[in-house]
Amino acid sequence: MSFMTEKSADATAIRPLTGAIPQADLDDLRARVVATRFPEKETVDDLSQGPPLATMQALARYWADEYDWSKCEELIVTHGWPGSIVEQLKIIDPLTNPTAHGASASDAFHLVIPSMPGYGFSGKPTETGWGPEHIARAWAELMKGLGYDRYCAQGGDWGGQITDLMGAQAPPGLIGIHTNFPGAVRPDVAQAVQSGGPAPSGLNDEETRLYEKLKDFFATDVAYALEMGTHPQALYGIADSPVGLAAWMLDHDSTSLALIARVFDGQAEGLTRDDVLDNITLYWLTNTGVSSGRLYAENTVGFFDPKGVSVPAAVSVFPDELYQPPRSWAEEAYPNLIHFNQLDKGGHFAAWEQPELFVSEVRTGLRSLR
Repeated sequence: MSFMTEKSADATAIRPLTGAIPQADLDDLRARVVATRFPEKETVDDLSQGPPLATMQALARYWADEYDWSKCEELIVTHGWPGSIVEQLKIIDPLTNPTAHGASASDAFHLVIPSMPGYGFSGKPTETGWGPEHIARAWAELMKGLGYDRYCAQGGDWGGQITDLMGAQAPPGLIGIHTNFPGAVRPDVAQAVQSGGPAPSGLNDEETRLYEKLKDFFATDVAYALEMGTHPQALYGIADSPVGLAAWMLDHDSTSLALIARVFDGQAEGLTRDDVLDNITLYWLTNTGVSSGRLYAENTVGFFDPKGVSVPAAVSVFPDELYQPPRSWAEEAYPNLIHFNQLDKGGHFAAWEQPELFVSEVRTGLRSLR
């Protein structure tokens, strides 16, 4: 793969990235997909053992025979894991050009959508230390370097972690945040979930249901994070096999996997087959399956825990996200809560799956800070 940045004596200077994916890399990808050695069919009729054989075979057929990477090659954006710079493509024009989408010119944003270290076209750290706190500080330096002295931060998944940490660090210029992955689980609930013990006393019905959902997630859906958080260098298979990488990425959480399985079964959803393969193909072509996973090994803060955010915060809660904190928890985690809304549609990849709802939430949530 051939990508270059302009040379500069200043290592921190902002420099354009130029280049293209060689056809040989795309030919190699297709050849590897065609040559995949699949395992036998799962022994259950549900998704409890991970991505079904039928889903992976349908994905491989489409990837090898119909998918066209060139349609995705011209734009770059931001994410969490297993997201990428592809995840936010659908929100760029509505947020930067609102009048073309039926909104007011006053709703327009400048967007800076960075790719995290070790992901996509960003450099891969060659030493330890690039955890979410470090990335949060780097993002503040990036905004300063780009000349922004007044800005908001937004994120989901790892982006939600980093956005919350920026809100806790409160760098000069950051006037507020918006998150669709709030860190708002009460400490007693988090401790009970981690230990696998009974629910804390005094929870109401909504909080009890949330505790059970988190407990189920940690019992069944978090193994990928444990592996990447302890032995990311053991995952040579996802650097060597495109379909192996795809299966690893699809198995992020049961709700997202079910949605993607329906997509490759021919059903219409918020994501398309091309959406899914744009994201996976970017990971493959940049060989970032393992380097992206190292962020889990660098992390020292609880994904769902409050981070001590002090700046104004807007929170959007999507129904198929990993968890849905009640407003009372959000008010405790974000003392300066300026917006809270529970949506009726959308999941973990909200900007990707439900861009219209996501754009509306960003506009509404941050409007008071303009």
